[in-house]
Amino acid sequence: MKGWLLIGLLLALPASAQVFTYIDAQGNRVFTDQPRPGNAKRVPLATSNRMAVPDSAPARSAKKPEQKPLLHYDLLRILVPEPDATVRSTAGEIIVSITSEPGLQKGHRYRLLLDGQPTAEPGISPVFPLTNIDRGTHQLSVEVLDEHGRTVERTANQPFHMQRMSLAQKRKVKPCAIDDYGQRPECPLAEKPVEEKSPFLRFF
Repeated sequence: MKGWLLIGLLLALPASAQVFTYIDAQGNRVFTDQPRPGNAKRVPLATSNRMAVPDSAPARSAKKPEQKPLLHYDLLRILVPEPDATVRSTAGEIIVSITSEPGLQKGHRYRLLLDGQPTAEPGISPVFPLTNIDRGTHQLSVEVLDEHGRTVERTANQPFHMQRMSLAQKRKVKPCAIDDYGQRPECPLAEKPVEEKSPFLRFF
């Protein structure tokens, strides 16, 4: 029993310590850290498996770069068309203009949405010409985006009504004259009436 305790104690010694063993006069194997002249032999020790104790303090996470807070506009609205306005255009054309206070800041851009979809790439111009808008009621809204593409401000949906006059309606308002055929879209050349020849021309 004492032998095993000695083994345990000796194995707990630092790796730099030396251990010797020999057989005493009673025939017992003895382990010691002191060299003994005669039949003592050095015992090779295994490499220590001790691990460094980690620091109990939690590691400090790397600080994230601080992002500047979003600048908010006191006013952002659509000037033209006015809410619930009716627009009459044969080609479905409309010019949308917007305003903001303060004015558009550096790095910011306007983006116009028609029925929830962007009408063009964001830009700094507050005027958006639109063409070929379908007949009916539509919703307009505008956003201000910062240099990272984040939405700074957005207006609520603003309705307007597009009325597109048909060619037949235009002809009804202003009938086609002879010189209008081939000149006005509602007066195609193929529908130009045949001019009656004078009966006197047959004698020439």
